[in-house]
Amino acid sequence: MDKSQVTNKPNSLIDSEDRILESVPYMQRLRDYYLALGYGNPYQWASYSEVPFATLTKPLSESKIGLITTAAPYKEGAGDQGPKAPYNAAAKFYKVYSGNTDQVDFLGISHVGYDRKYSTAEDINSFFPLEALKRAERQGRVGQLSARYYGAPTNRSQATTIKQDCSDLLDLLRQDDVDVVVLVPN
Repeated sequence: MDKSQVTNKPNSLIDSEDRILESVPYMQRLRDYYLALGYGNPYQWASYSEVPFATLTKPLSESKIGLITTAAPYKEGAGDQGPKAPYNAAAKFYKVYSGNTDQVDFLGISHVGYDRKYSTAEDINSFFPLEALKRAERQGRVGQLSARYYGAPTNRSQATTIKQDCSDLLDLLRQDDVDVVVLVPN
């Protein structure tokens, strides 16, 4: 039987041994979580009928690339933040930051929800593809990697993200003359 066969049960697939495999209903969980926090209405995802993307004005091989991540720099006194760390809200950050692409001391994802049963965050390249971008630069696939990478907070409202964080990120990207951005949400 084909693994992609859909069952009559939402969020489910049937595997080759006729077992029902269920995906995590994270969107419904998030809606329920917001209601439980007392917001009075479920979480509303951002939706844009007109996406503000722009076409490239020059080839990627001639463009300066910026990397935006939601991974967090190490936060002194915030507990376990390394690979295999349990969820750690204390490791969250609240302001846009930047770091040197030549030296990354520590970035972690203990402050975000991810599948800790099957992922360990031991390989930084799985959530922060800086080495892949450096390799693409060496191979001439991209023109140049920005001297800085950029960090975007994940614990904000859509309004704060758009009005404050995106504005701060755009300022940094413009300072660095970045042409193209790779956004890696964790």
